[in-house]
Amino acid sequence: MSARRALTWAGRGVAGLVSAALLAGIGFGWATYRDAVDDLVTDDVIVADPSAPDPGPPAPDAPRTDQTILLVGIDSRTDTHGDPLPQHVLDHLHAGDATGVRNTDTMIVVHVPADPDRTAFAVSLPRDSYVDIAGGFGRHKLNSAYARAMNAKADELRASGAAEAVVERKSRTAGRRNLIATVNALTGLRVNHYAEINLYGFSEITKAVGGVPVCLTAPVDDEFSGAEFPAGHQLLAGVDALKFVRQRHGLPNGDLDRVRRQQAFLAGLANRMFSAGTLTDPARVTALVDALTRSVVLDEDWDLLGFAQQVADLSGDRLEFSTIPTGRSNLETPYDGSAVEVDPEEVRAYFAALLGDQPAKGKPGGDGRAPVREPLAEDRYGITTPAGQGDEGDEEPITADGVPCVN
Repeated sequence: MSARRALTWAGRGVAGLVSAALLAGIGFGWATYRDAVDDLVTDDVIVADPSAPDPGPPAPDAPRTDQTILLVGIDSRTDTHGDPLPQHVLDHLHAGDATGVRNTDTMIVVHVPADPDRTAFAVSLPRDSYVDIAGGFGRHKLNSAYARAMNAKADELRASGAAEAVVERKSRTAGRRNLIATVNALTGLRVNHYAEINLYGFSEITKAVGGVPVCLTAPVDDEFSGAEFPAGHQLLAGVDALKFVRQRHGLPNGDLDRVRRQQAFLAGLANRMFSAGTLTDPARVTALVDALTRSVVLDEDWDLLGFAQQVADLSGDRLEFSTIPTGRSNLETPYDGSAVEVDPEEVRAYFAALLGDQPAKGKPGGDGRAPVREPLAEDRYGITTPAGQGDEGDEEPITADGVPCVN
């Protein structure tokens, strides 16, 4: 298996995918693979479809199936076990106090088709999307689906006299399940895998790979996130990378521009994996596996090896990044302040079009497909970027075949 092909995309929300490709594709051997997988934190978050027949245990030679993954970047000041991060770590991340609040600030639906000749897609769900929250919570911002169900379950368990460790574990499971149910209803898809990473883990992963190439159309200086970067291409890691993907103040389209930043970051990380020898450097691989096992939560039934083999047949130009169709970004709501307007029917039609490989209404680029690219140019960082992509680059769909410039 080619390690380069196995790591088509990676980043803040795609830690589970990186772990799958890394552990299965770089020659660690079965013992190392098993030990690393055993160290990952998992949770029973995928609820079986009651209308679907029981598939039974998978056969060794079972054909591939489409995979739909919900990737979540969580703005949590706790680790994967729910314990508060040390204050010195929070200070380093400029993350504030360890309150234990879990806001899902990055949510991306990734669909990997069984047929390697079809295009995979990664669609961002803006955190402030005003949607119906599963579990009877009513209409609120999407990023509250996790916290609302988690808090309700915690109250229920404490009232019954449950031990605090049980409260913590079961309430987190309830939160994750409710987020998945909300996304299923919004998109019309059925999520069958889940990957979650926290702030600290994201920072550590970017350092482990030696930094991630990004490109800005203009310089930024934001006091809220601490983002202070020049225009053009640069290599970011650790806290700087965190600032890059978290900034929304001072951007023309606020959180929607932040979503584009995150998509571009994923493309840049994939490019870094391909061009910088990351997967042939034992020290970087060790650091990356260590970061993943300390900061990632996956659903407990994910066959990472089988998934890595499926991902290995993809290439960068067969993964397209986009964002669900949205309306007003300043929709006034009764209780949640300003939110992003979303039409669920339009969102479901959008995903149906992507699944059918048909033009998707509302997708950047007009016809729902990535535009024909000019030959790739290489800059002084060794970063490949579509020729001619600059100030107008943020108007084009992002694929994993280069590092696009964004606001």
